[in-house]
Amino acid sequence: MDHIEDDALCAAVGGPAGMRTAVDILYRRMLDDSSLAHRFTGADVSRLVAHQRAFLTAAVGGPDLYSGRDLGAAHSRLDLTDAEFDALCEHLAAVLRDLGAPASAAAEAVDRLQRLRPAVLRAPVDEGPRKGVEDSGGDGPGV
Repeated sequence: MDHIEDDALCAAVGGPAGMRTAVDILYRRMLDDSSLAHRFTGADVSRLVAHQRAFLTAAVGGPDLYSGRDLGAAHSRLDLTDAEFDALCEHLAAVLRDLGAPASAAAEAVDRLQRLRPAVLRAPVDEGPRKGVEDSGGDGPGV
């Protein structure tokens, strides 16, 4: 896949305003997805959405306003699976395309997210309970 420069990718997905809309729709889809919805039980979804907006906007080359915890720390106790990460990526790509982003831009955005898979799915730091987002303190960017 050809690499798309940050400013071009950010523009192709609608800039920060486009990512705000995309993340809102992304979370609605994840909450409606029976393979992911359980991850948000008891979570402050509004807070997760805010973190995800800032994080994904920066990931596609927009302003870096993300101030949440390190990805590994935020997800270390969640015991997320490859299938869940894949579902997130599939939803993100579909949302971006549905909002009018070119397929190449949606693919590049997902590719950037895929590069973070090892940090998100790494082995837990400790052996504490691993249930859902509520165990992360609500600071993590969600699934």
